[in-house]
Amino acid sequence: MQGFGHLLTAMVTPFKEGGGVDCSKAAELASRLLDSGSDGIVVAGTTGESPTLSFDDKVELFKAVAEAVGGRGVVLAGTGSYSTQDTIALTKAAEKVGVDGIMLVVPYYNKPPQSGLYSHFKQIAEQTALPIMLYNIPSRTSVNLLPETVAKLAQIDNIIAIKEASGNLGQVARLFQITPDDFYIYSGDDSLTLPVMSVGGIGVVSVAAHVVGRSIREMIDSFLGGKVKEAAEINRKLLPLFDALFVTTNPIPIKTAVNLLGGEVGSVRSPLVEPSAEEIGIIKQALKKVGLLDL
Repeated sequence: MQGFGHLLTAMVTPFKEGGGVDCSKAAELASRLLDSGSDGIVVAGTTGESPTLSFDDKVELFKAVAEAVGGRGVVLAGTGSYSTQDTIALTKAAEKVGVDGIMLVVPYYNKPPQSGLYSHFKQIAEQTALPIMLYNIPSRTSVNLLPETVAKLAQIDNIIAIKEASGNLGQVARLFQITPDDFYIYSGDDSLTLPVMSVGGIGVVSVAAHVVGRSIREMIDSFLGGKVKEAAEINRKLLPLFDALFVTTNPIPIKTAVNLLGGEVGSVRSPLVEPSAEEIGIIKQALKKVGLLDL
């Protein structure tokens, strides 16, 4: 398997009615995602509402999902934060419970310069044997991890991939140009999976794969098999759903979609809120268009 595979799902975190983490539901969901085409799962990333999860919440989730998957797929633990030392501590805990790798988001809020970003990721990489996926999402972190910094980080043995969610295809192309052949670029946006792959990406860390994993898998496999028109047609059919799943702040729409389809992953944690009636209507219509929901 190259990198971490081609299709990873950024998994939502199921919550119980009282607001606690539902590790049993998380284990079930992880297994279903692997059954529907995912090569692996990202646990406690942005889609997993990581800012509202405690240290213990995260470790329990990592352990539950790693045990449930049992080697059938890759489990990446979202251990990154704006604190280098806190990230190292959580990374060590994740390694102990048996995850396969970690995903490290660019530090948010404190806006480190590129030299600070390099130092942050290097310090973490030196404290773990796990392979690392970087995560660049400037819209949430307010800092863009530049290709030149990524290329420097890619020289560190266990930094092997990046989830690139800048939305800048020129930046992705530059990344592919200046990083080693064994460094893997993943789209961080479902709607940009094919464009990113066309300039050197290997796949996607997907939100929509919760509900259309098999279709996304088919799209990726078609592209990799040289059936570009077929892949583009699948992408065209899925685009309305990709858009609807960002009608409001992620992961509000995807949790709504999963619940509408019987997934029972619970609500979101404050400060996130439930979608409006209008937003639910948009999500329902998009699910109907791809044949998942009868209205």
